[in-house]
Amino acid sequence: MSEAAVAPSKVSGHTILAFDFGARWIGVAVGDTETRLANPLGMFEAAGASRCMAEVGTLVREWRPERLVVGLPLAMDGSEHDMTRRARRFARRLEARFRLPVELADERLSSAAAEETFREAGLGTRKRKQTIHALAAQIILQSYLDGSARR
Repeated sequence: MSEAAVAPSKVSGHTILAFDFGARWIGVAVGDTETRLANPLGMFEAAGASRCMAEVGTLVREWRPERLVVGLPLAMDGSEHDMTRRARRFARRLEARFRLPVELADERLSSAAAEETFREAGLGTRKRKQTIHALAAQIILQSYLDGSARR
């Protein structure tokens, strides 16, 4: 996991951790309900359930979130596919393991938005690969925070 972009002491409201679940990598972002801002934290390899839960456990201890958000990869028509089912399973495991509320957030186009951000910034392919999932997690969480502000 790469170093955090924001120190835990800087978080003022209720903390939320978000995950962009992928077949090889899981991106992580942190957000605050008071400022309604999300920041990318990093990503870790999705190499087995126990290793993933250990990575998340470290993040939960460090950030002490009030809830977790998992991006739900849906097809453009809203239908589900294999990655949707895998993300749901990941969310259920998080809820069971950490006893925190876990919400699913539509992540359609989050990876495309992250790619576009990198292209506009002129970042090369290597830099994209190192951070794309963390940026996707930030986009998922920012969308979640923006939506909760309207509720």
